[in-house]
Amino acid sequence: MADDTAPSAHPEHTDRLPASAPTPTPTPASDDTAFLDAKGLRALAHPVRVQLVGLLRKFGPSTATRLAERLGVNSGSASYHLRQLDAAGFVEEDTGRGNARERWWRAVHRMTDLSDREVIDQNPEAALAYLQSVASTYAMRTQQALSELQTLPEAWRGTFDMSDRALRLTPAEARRLRQEMADLLDRYRWDTPEAAASAPEGAERIGVITQMLPELDTSDSDSGTDQS
Repeated sequence: MADDTAPSAHPEHTDRLPASAPTPTPTPASDDTAFLDAKGLRALAHPVRVQLVGLLRKFGPSTATRLAERLGVNSGSASYHLRQLDAAGFVEEDTGRGNARERWWRAVHRMTDLSDREVIDQNPEAALAYLQSVASTYAMRTQQALSELQTLPEAWRGTFDMSDRALRLTPAEARRLRQEMADLLDRYRWDTPEAAASAPEGAERIGVITQMLPELDTSDSDSGTDQS
């Protein structure tokens, strides 16, 4: 799993695919992705830190004061969490901005990836705390989108989607579906500064949050097999 605002190996609202997909923007390179280890999991176990990283990735460099205003927390708390994120390598001071009294911060990566099973298995509590922080952030983003839905320009109202569909899959089929979804999203333009500069007129940021939630039947939990 990874994220672009916070977490998601890939960070709701979609229309149907166009007849011909636009020229894709390459997936962010590995040096643009924070691959979580035990230290990284602990650093991102707090929802405010997940949100701070997400805001810096979305809006670019900012100060603790401005970030605190967006999150509704005091600037001292934001400063503390930014220092912890700096120590863990998720953000860094933007020395080209600000002055001695005002520090600016920027995100080091565009994505966060938690896909190392060994890291997860060895740090189950930290992994769960991180994922709960991500889930909390996603819920807040969904509520914000809903609150703004009625004020969206007419052209954008048809792009909003909240839906779920129950499938019955084997573990192998579920993994294949997850990969196919990732491949589909990679056909489209990532929201990067470079993509924004060359995007066609009318293009705006779209947040795509994907969730695959295994809901194992108790009666089948001991008899399932991994089939292709």
